[in-house]
Amino acid sequence: MQRMNWDEVCARRLERHALTVPSKEARPSDIVAAMAGVHAQVLTAAELGIAQRIEGATRVDVRKALWEDRSLVKTHGPRGTVHVLPARDLGMWIGALTSLPPAGQSAPGLRMTPEQTDEVVEAIGDALRDAELTIDELDDAVRVRTGPWAAEMVMPAFQGMWPRWRQALHEAGIRGVMCSAPNRGRKVTYTNPHRWLPDLEPMDAAEALPRLVHQYLNAYGPATPKRFAHWLNAPVTWANEVFASMAGELEQVDVEGSVEWVTAGDTAVPSDPPRGVRLLPYFDTYAYRVGNQPPQILYPGEAADRVLPANFQVLLVDGVVAGLWHQRRSGRRLTVTVEPLVTLSPGQLADLDAQVERVGEILEAEPEMTIGKVTVGGHA
Repeated sequence: MQRMNWDEVCARRLERHALTVPSKEARPSDIVAAMAGVHAQVLTAAELGIAQRIEGATRVDVRKALWEDRSLVKTHGPRGTVHVLPARDLGMWIGALTSLPPAGQSAPGLRMTPEQTDEVVEAIGDALRDAELTIDELDDAVRVRTGPWAAEMVMPAFQGMWPRWRQALHEAGIRGVMCSAPNRGRKVTYTNPHRWLPDLEPMDAAEALPRLVHQYLNAYGPATPKRFAHWLNAPVTWANEVFASMAGELEQVDVEGSVEWVTAGDTAVPSDPPRGVRLLPYFDTYAYRVGNQPPQILYPGEAADRVLPANFQVLLVDGVVAGLWHQRRSGRRLTVTVEPLVTLSPGQLADLDAQVERVGEILEAEPEMTIGKVTVGGHA
């Protein structure tokens, strides 16, 4: 059994996520595939995270991939949360995610039966088949196609109530009948991905799940079935069974006494230790924290108390969280506040300056950096 240490594992992940050196040739869809999806609850953060990993790219390149060439799709992915996924892999994601064991049920009184959920998902897909609708327009379209029961205002949300059917929004995304479309002014719109991807076919679970495991391990391995389950919000017993069914395709390695899995033969590690300063946007550390890396490794020292409990934008130094940062935009001006939790060397400070300039380039703004306390809270 090959042995690795955590520095080697960290360096391997940074390299595969194009954080050691930005890629000169990758397209946005290549980067998203290498990360096994990009969390996109805040799309501007996803744009920044993807563009950072491609030399010379800006948010414009990511938006073109989403809304013009449609090589990326914004939809529901792991854990039912909003992600950007490569269009070429969408069939795999649909096949894998729809095969997961059912999650916990909603509370009685707002719960829908499996038959009602199927009816709502079908209504959503039909309403969006040839249209781009706002959520309010989709409210009306679903009610017409199902009945008044679906429109009952029973879901607590944002100090108000939502109609019953909206609890199936993530299910419609996972089943491949709903994705995000370009905003209409300030309003978010949705469409059916089959409009843009006429050849889209959900992959059979027997093929999709092994492919997803390989993609996950390529991005986050070495890993364990338990961490894979956490990443998907799935039962550990189920993940153990999936890994066991792929025994001939996977290989075990020893990471400082912990038995972990990689794809068979994929045991190479970079020769150099993790180095460099990076400013990661909101949710980007989920790629490490949820995806794989144990929190005690990723958030050493003060970072465990200051950064780990909330979703901050993080300062990454030599592959671990060493601070946090925040940006505020006013027109073309971008004020960047960085709060290091370690003493930065002159070389690291110069690297930080370059990172701030790069953030400004990606966001098409003129950045100004201040080193000091970040006074805003983490993003919800």
